[in-house]
Amino acid sequence: MTTMRLPNALARALRDFFSIHLPGLRGVSPHTVKSYRDTLVLLLRFVAEHHGRHVVDLDFEHFETPVIIAFLDHLEDKRHNSVSTRNVRLAAVHSFFRYAAQFHPDCLERCQRILAIPFKRSVTRTIEYLEYEEIQAVLNAINRATADGRRDYVLIATLFNTGARVQEIVDIRASDLQLVRPFHVRLFGKGRKERLCPLWMETAELLGQHCVERHIDLRATVPVFANRNGVALTRFGVRYILRKYFAQAQATIPSMASKRLHPHSIRHSTAVHLLKAGVDLSTISQWLGHASVNTTNRYATVDLEMKREAILKAKPIDSKPVDSHAWRNDTTILEWLEGL
Repeated sequence: MTTMRLPNALARALRDFFSIHLPGLRGVSPHTVKSYRDTLVLLLRFVAEHHGRHVVDLDFEHFETPVIIAFLDHLEDKRHNSVSTRNVRLAAVHSFFRYAAQFHPDCLERCQRILAIPFKRSVTRTIEYLEYEEIQAVLNAINRATADGRRDYVLIATLFNTGARVQEIVDIRASDLQLVRPFHVRLFGKGRKERLCPLWMETAELLGQHCVERHIDLRATVPVFANRNGVALTRFGVRYILRKYFAQAQATIPSMASKRLHPHSIRHSTAVHLLKAGVDLSTISQWLGHASVNTTNRYATVDLEMKREAILKAKPIDSKPVDSHAWRNDTTILEWLEGL
């Protein structure tokens, strides 16, 4: 007769963390729950392999600081994750052990050591975005003679108009659209934050034509961007679509090949386009759904053409050679410095 294995402290903590703490007490989004889940699944498998055990045999005693650090290194070295991804995974680990420290005081010291593991500094990369002509080249690469092509055209045009994250776009339902003046779409961002994003008239017309062709009732809660079976596109589906048209557009504009383009590049392109048009950073921040205008400030430094215009307007420094006689005594040196 087999005896029933009772949940140990780790199992109980994991169950309560995902079923009560995250969705109930913290009210995090389902996407955050899934991200934390994926991190801890990877961690459990790594720790089990490290100790030569099954996952079901693990308890808090198997989670030491060196093992966690080895896991983080494994993410970079074996799974080829970026430093930013490593830090995202560490944030999830911190969140779980911060919770465990509250409800399992016998593990407090262990949790404190894990919480002391620092985030790794990363190199800040230049923001890659598409110029207006490059966005137009991407749209021109789409074959609008097919139903999928027409959907893709509207999808990319809406992405550029709204600067929405890919998940925000695939989550749009017909009832979120207002295609009569004032045109706008309701988007749900990180942390379930809701915002209304204005639509250009051309984008509203494209969305209206798309809904008519797909027989979408604007009062319904059906997905606006769906596959042939009516199922909402996924983030991976949108990534595939964008990668395909980015590659095709490179035949027209070869300079695009030197850029590290990804779905977020459209979002960056929207921000820079608005900035060039004279829209203030606070409005752009609201447009993109940033939690802080400090996040938006980085776009003020990325556009090379704007930098060129700024340096033309700026007064150049005096490039005349320094008079060697000006350094004869301290009084003259101070006068020279004050005159700079």
